[in-house]
Parts: sequence; structure tokens; C-alpha cells
Amino acid sequence: MDFGEAVQWWEEWQLRILVQASSQPLPPVFPIHHCRLAEDWQPAFPICSLLDRRSQNTYGHRQASTLAVDMAMAATTPDHPAGATSSSPPPRVRVHDTSLVQPSPSPPETSLPLTFFDIIWLHSPPVERLFFYRLAADADVSAILSNLKASMHQAVLAFYPLAGRIRLTPGTSDRYELCYTPGDAVTFTVAESDDDADIDGLAADEPREVTKLATLVPSLPEGGGLLALQATVLSERRGLAIGVTVHHAACDGSGSTHFLHTWAAACIGAGEAKRPAPPVIDRSLLGDKRGMYDVFVQAPPSTDEMEFVKMSDDQLFATFTLSTDDLRRVKGVVADEAARRGAAPPPRCSSLVATLGFAWSCYQRAKEGGRVVVSGSGENKPMTCLLFPVDHRSRMKPPLPEKYFGNCVGPAFGVAPKVELAEGGAGGVSSPHEAVREIGTPGMDTWLDRIREVSAMGLLSVAGSPRFRVYEMDFGFGRPAKVDIVSVARTGAVAVAESRSGTGGMEVGVSLQPDGMETFRKCFADGIAWLHQRS
Repeated sequence: MDFGEAVQWWEEWQLRILVQASSQPLPPVFPIHHCRLAEDWQPAFPICSLLDRRSQNTYGHRQASTLAVDMAMAATTPDHPAGATSSSPPPRVRVHDTSLVQPSPSPPETSLPLTFFDIIWLHSPPVERLFFYRLAADADVSAILSNLKASMHQAVLAFYPLAGRIRLTPGTSDRYELCYTPGDAVTFTVAESDDDADIDGLAADEPREVTKLATLVPSLPEGGGLLALQATVLSERRGLAIGVTVHHAACDGSGSTHFLHTWAAACIGAGEAKRPAPPVIDRSLLGDKRGMYDVFVQAPPSTDEMEFVKMSDDQLFATFTLSTDDLRRVKGVVADEAARRGAAPPPRCSSLVATLGFAWSCYQRAKEGGRVVVSGSGENKPMTCLLFPVDHRSRMKPPLPEKYFGNCVGPAFGVAPKVELAEGGAGGVSSPHEAVREIGTPGMDTWLDRIREVSAMGLLSVAGSPRFRVYEMDFGFGRPAKVDIVSVARTGAVAVAESRSGTGGMEVGVSLQPDGMETFRKCFADGIAWLHQRS
């Protein structure tokens, strides 16, 4: 077993451990013991967003921008990720050029059938990421933009399906495919902010208006486009924002970030030994003996059955960081609870587990407006769900290659009483066996029913993963100052990533309305303060 396999095994083992609530109440913002973590978890992108059809056309894509489009106006259209206008005018972004970047040399015409893992995401909103970079005062911005475009040909060649489109397979009524035809290309837009959208404000952790971020991410092209990229020069040429929009039916988070790492390596001229391994583009590796494609394509949950964010004009996005020391203290609380119960061996808590338990509590409290609403007792207590993706590549029979390109994630669930999440410790509200339960990764044939079930009780999903290493995305002008998953503003997920400091901390991205954001901020700050007062 090599080091990577050992790390994966260890994380999977500790996710099976049930962290039990203490009879001694914790502070009102710290219910890490309610982070019910299913076994076999490798996080990817949010599954709660998988069927938002409200702003999608037949193939789930948004309308493309043209060279003359006013991207500030695009931020206010219903199909934009912000979903609403801002309380202040969004920044105006002037488009200089939109290029079509083809793989070179061009591969032959190819079609890849959507698998049962892919079809789940057919009507989901696209995944949108923003990478913010600070530029040196003497940076040659024109050369940077030219190099980004030139190097993209290599990356698009390796991931040529992303240059194609999604379509209904000819001669069928419900079979879909990714189709690449020579001449297909990825759109690359070069733009410039026309106002004072400076890098310091946009890359801050503090709450920012979603509409100000939304102008920096591109729309997918018409006709089932799969990938769009945009480089926006910020005010006084001191910063650069790279926006990435990808259709989730094409690939999961592992695949899309694999593409970005490949592009970055090409941009800096990395030698072959330092380039990421190429993707494995072969859908025949994934069989479907149980006919799961037919199940997923014919009976998906409706939008009404899913819980989505009710967007407002003043929707905000903010980032909260748990330092290495904070996480160490969280793990200490978990270990102390295990010791109190006499557990052997005492469970260890990963940084990701600690982060999600902490964030889940703050989110639930913010959702309740800071109130702890007690309704029901015993088995009748209202429950809520944490939904997170599981990477199935290594679990398929036979296993898929690590670099398999496509979707290969399924849902896993954790459930807790709402009141206990909002309160913190048990506080006498429920017995330990009610506060702790293990809900593993269900069988594939029950996924949709389970999603409907937990959607009815309310859910929070997870986007991103520290394993994607987004803060290592260096295109030759330094690592990102900030990385955001803007699309969580629509899906209601929380975004997780490794800390940009590189010291082992974790970042949590949250999108809420102002009142909810302030409650979340206070809850988060109070929890951190309690951790440091405790020892």
C-alpha cells in the first residue's frame, strides 16, 4: 500500500466512526458530534444541484454571450448564477475578444455515451469556479493573456470531449452523448472590468455581492456546449480573474480540475515528467448490467422535490477559514467525547470531517435565523440532512482508473435533528442513540428515492474537495489569491477547499442573504472563540 492509498484508507475508516453527542452540552454553535459521516466518502461536487431545470434548456446549458453582450446585464438575467440583481449596480465587464480554441491537432469525430453517473446531471446548473490572481506591477498582461490562450490548445487536446457538445443520440429518444466533431472548440473570452472591481475586494473573505462575482464567469455556448473560460483583467491591471464554467454531465469535479491542472502545466511549459497524467477517456470501462441509466433518465426528482436557494437581490458570498490550530481543537473535542464514553480505540477526526461538522451547525443556525426552534420530541424531532458525494472510481467492479474522465460520484447522507444542530450539544433534547446514526452510501437503485426523502426534510450539500488542490493552480504568475465556487449561490451548497495558506487549514464558502450571513458569521466566530477558551 503506497502513501496515497494509505491516506485514502485512513480517511474512509475514520468516516465510519460515529461521533456521539455528549450529555454535557456544548456551546450553541458547536455540534461536531452530529456530523454523521457515511462510509467510503471521497468528496466531489454538490449533488443537491443535480436537477435544477428552472434556468436550463433541453440540454441544461445557458445561453452564450456574444462579443457585444453587456456582461453586467447578463448578471441580472434569470439564467445567470446570481439569479437576481444586486442592491448596487454590478460591475460592468467589457468583452475584448471571444476566441474558439480547438484541440490541435484535431482528433477524429467521436461520440461518448452518457453513463448512468452522467445522466443524473443532465439538467443541473453548470459548475462555476473563479480563480483570482494578483499580478506584479510590471506584469506583461498582454503576454499573460496570449500565453493562456496558446497553452489551452494542449489542454483541450487532452480533454477533447470538452470542446464538443451534449446532444440526444441520433435515432433515440432518451440516450444522450458527448459529441466531438473536428472544428469544435472551447470558448475563451478576454474581458476587462470597467469599474473599480479591484483584486483586494474581490479576493477577500468578507461577504461580497454575488452579482459582482457573476459577471466574471462565462456562459456555456448554445447547442449543448460543455466548457467556457473567461479571463478578466481587473482594475489598474493589478489582478486577473479566471472564470471556469463546465457542464456537470460532462465530468465531475475530479475531471474538471484535472483539466485545469493540465492547462496550468502547459501554460508554464512544464516538462512531461511534471505534467499531470492524461485523462482516461473510455466510457466502455463503466458497465451498466443493472440498467441504472434507464432508472435515472426516466424518473429524476422534480425541481420542486429539491431544496434550492431562494435568491435575493442582495445575495452574498463569503469565505470562512478554520486554521490548523482550530481544527486541532475540534479534533480534541471529538477525542475527549470518545474518551468520556470509553470508546476503544478513540476515534480520530479528519480535518474535512471537523470542518463539515462545524459548518453544518453554523449553516443550520443561520437558516433558523439564530433561533433554536423546538418542535416535536423523541422520534418526532424534525431532521435535516448533510448530503455529500462519494467517488466510486475505486469501488466499481472492476475499479476504474483514477484519471477516468466523466462522472463517477454518488450520494451519501448524514442526518441529525435540526434543534440539536442549532443548539450544539445534546442539552437533554435527545438521548445519545437518537443523536447518532450512521447512514451509509445507499444502493444505486435507491438513490433517487433517498434524495426525495431527505429533500423533504431539508438538506445541505457539499461542493468541492481539498483533494482538488485548487490553490496549486499556477499559470506562471503565481498561485491564486482566492478560489470560489460561485455556483453554490444557486444550489445552496457549501464549498470546501484546502486553505490557501498551505498549512493544513480548510476554507468554507457560503452564500446567504445578509441576515443569514451575519448569523452564520457570528455563529462561526463564537464557535472559534469557545474552542480557544476551552483549553
